[in-house]
Amino acid sequence: MKREKHTPSLLEESPAINTRAEEKKVEERLAIGPHIVYETIRREGEEEFKRPSAALAWSGLAAGLSMGFSLVAEALLAGHLPKASWSPLISKLGYSVGFLIVILGRQQLFTETTLTVILPLLSKYTWDRILGVLRLWSVILVANIFGTFLFAWCIAKAALFSPEANQAFANVSMEHAGSGFWTVLVRAIFAGWLIALTVWLLPGAESARVSIIIILTYLIGLGGFNHIIAGSTKQFYLVLSGAESWGNYIFQFFVPTLIGNIIGGVSLVAFIGHAQVVAGKETLVSASK
Repeated sequence: MKREKHTPSLLEESPAINTRAEEKKVEERLAIGPHIVYETIRREGEEEFKRPSAALAWSGLAAGLSMGFSLVAEALLAGHLPKASWSPLISKLGYSVGFLIVILGRQQLFTETTLTVILPLLSKYTWDRILGVLRLWSVILVANIFGTFLFAWCIAKAALFSPEANQAFANVSMEHAGSGFWTVLVRAIFAGWLIALTVWLLPGAESARVSIIIILTYLIGLGGFNHIIAGSTKQFYLVLSGAESWGNYIFQFFVPTLIGNIIGGVSLVAFIGHAQVVAGKETLVSASK
């Protein structure tokens, strides 16, 4: 009969640990490993597969509407600040507001879904899962975009804000208008990467969840990285106010931003995260033989 190898505990190994209670406190403060983060996100993805399309659509609509507050908060801050080189350092904090509402409120945001549902697919390739990913992506993307359009229509067509605030909306929305296809694409890759990293960091964040969301989404806003949902609110505002055309929205913003966000969210985070966990498992299997 093969004897199991005894793994010494921290109490046995460390001269600084004297009691089981101290050992437990140390274990509670150890950072969770990548395999735990991976499994947490993978299980969230599995749960998303089970959700009916109607539930996804309503949640996606709510997320699209909520993301509109990123534009409102950023523009109101910018409108009350002097025109100075340091002003964006403060006004871009408003960009994080929509993300805080969506992520903490557990609403369906397209760039989050590109990560969570890909991990179950990478774990097990089946046609059902591939079709499930396409269903989730399409339902949530359409619902998000429709929500941003409704929000932009409200602030562009209804007299909700002062003329000064409306001018601030236009100024903030025009900041990156006219950028070339490839420039938008690369910026969108960074945005998708940062949003996916936000999702990756949250399982181990505990009380730092708000800080992580603010820091990473603030970087997206400050860096001018293109996000398909947050940016659509700005672009729709320009279209509805007559400052931008539908063709420019579709071909100069929507298409390159969508491609870039998917590349950043899926390739640079999901595949790399999946690879490190799979490699870790293979190492453990080899060591146990």
